[in-house]
Amino acid sequence: MSTQIPKQRVLLVDDSKIVRTTLARLIRKSFDVREEANGEAGWEAISTDPSIVVVFSDIQMPVLDGFALLERIRQSQDQRIRSMPVIVISGDEEDSTKKRARAAGANDFITKTTDGTEILSRIDNLLHLVEAKQQLVVNKQALDQTVTRDPVTGTFTPHYLATEGGKHYSHARRHGGPLSVLTFRLDTYGEITEKVGRAVADQLLAKVAKLVMSTLRAEDSMGRTAEATFAVIFPGTSSQQALAFARRMHEQLDKAQVTYRDQVLRIRTSIGLAALDVDTVASIEELMKMAQQRLQDAASRKAQRTVDQGEASPLKPVSLPSDIDRAVQVIEHADAQQLGDAAGEMLRRMLPFLLAVCRRLNVELPLDKITQALRNRPK
Repeated sequence: MSTQIPKQRVLLVDDSKIVRTTLARLIRKSFDVREEANGEAGWEAISTDPSIVVVFSDIQMPVLDGFALLERIRQSQDQRIRSMPVIVISGDEEDSTKKRARAAGANDFITKTTDGTEILSRIDNLLHLVEAKQQLVVNKQALDQTVTRDPVTGTFTPHYLATEGGKHYSHARRHGGPLSVLTFRLDTYGEITEKVGRAVADQLLAKVAKLVMSTLRAEDSMGRTAEATFAVIFPGTSSQQALAFARRMHEQLDKAQVTYRDQVLRIRTSIGLAALDVDTVASIEELMKMAQQRLQDAASRKAQRTVDQGEASPLKPVSLPSDIDRAVQVIEHADAQQLGDAAGEMLRRMLPFLLAVCRRLNVELPLDKITQALRNRPK
């Protein structure tokens, strides 16, 4: 019993029945054909018919013209649709029309007088090109998943790090244990590259990675997530423990003396930290993203960063927002007799903030006493 392989489907979109019939007759021996009379109907066919592999579209059509249809295809959220080959077919042979079609994302442009053999040849060429591109993507994804180490630093690749992190995240959630993610970046990598070149800068990057890895436990995982950015996953580690490690690492790198041909290469880093005991997330990817965001925030607050003396924490900011800071100052400088309307209003506005802090710390807030005291305050 033989099984017939179904033909691939070509969509012809043209308001001229004669043009559609002529094209369909030329290509029906090699492809299944679907016909639509305007761009809107063509878009509906593309959206609902996954067997369509190539689109022929006229330019001048009612309801939705060819350029608008092409724009929808290229801006689609569906990868199948967005990458679909589109051949614009038109009676207009002006170079300006061809250029506009190319700029809009058309893969090819043919006139309505083009020979049938040539049309089939162009379809075949497009399909082979699309197939080759898809195979390249598949091969790259397979390669990314099999390679576990970054060739420059010897740390894990981002994909493998996320895979390992996912295992630790599942274990921590299952057993209610701690898990932390530290991200750090060599802020001076670009500056060093300009001074001594990429090869030397990468050697320094590899040395930094080796130094940090030498301080990790066997169960910890470190990966390179961007050009000069790393992430370390600490299973069984609380936020405070990871913060202590981050501070030691920062101090060690900051004090490192690196010279190359009498040039001093200064190492400066930014750090971000996220942990399950202080952050609510639904996956290891979210936890890593949160740590990365705090790294970026830390880099933007460079002027405020010193590890122990006024430095912004890689876990969370240590300074209060300015409006809360002002409220604290007003309340602290008002005695029991002077706690007037302004200070009382500030205290009322701060109650939601205080409640949130107490919930985070799992402690009781004497809300009844505070409310009563506000009611009884001197007028």
